[in-house]
Amino acid sequence: MTRGIDELTETRIISPKILYFGTPVVLLTTLNEDGSSNITPMSSAWALGNSIVLGLGAGGHGFANLRRHGECVVNVPSPESWKKVESLAPLTGANPVPEHKRKVFRYEKNKFSVSGLTVVQSHRVLPSRIDECPLQIEAKVRDIRLTGEAARFGIIEVEALTVHAHEDIVLDDSHINTAAWSPLIYNFRHYFGLGEELGKTFRAEA
Repeated sequence: MTRGIDELTETRIISPKILYFGTPVVLLTTLNEDGSSNITPMSSAWALGNSIVLGLGAGGHGFANLRRHGECVVNVPSPESWKKVESLAPLTGANPVPEHKRKVFRYEKNKFSVSGLTVVQSHRVLPSRIDECPLQIEAKVRDIRLTGEAARFGIIEVEALTVHAHEDIVLDDSHINTAAWSPLIYNFRHYFGLGEELGKTFRAEA
């Protein structure tokens, strides 16, 4: 149906400082040089098939770990974990803290201890999994590229190797029970969970 110009919804041109219009939070674990695991809270991640694309600041410790050791775990927390996620937000695993981060971030070597999260050994990669996260996806880096000008970002494509899911959110070996779990969502720097289900696509199997 074509609508006349007078019938259209009124809009306004705006200039948002950020464009986090609603994406799942990821707690990315990567391998530090001493063999311990770093946790990077992030909000730019999407999956297609067996690939997951991650967006990270190029000056961050997690990005440096991925470039040096191409393995990670994509841990997806649930809404009730948001305070633990936020406790990680002002921390960095880089020592010394980079100049551009010093006013906001502080160094912390053991982010698991500070956040109260639990270390779990992975099966096929060296970085640890996070027990509290209902989905834990062991992955291997396939491609890294840089983008942006003043603020440089890394766009990292990883391949999922092994997917761990809490028993209480699965229907069977191939399906997540979406009525039992939802991811933590980062919406313009505010934390949300999903609301009630509205429906499902014709391709949904369960």
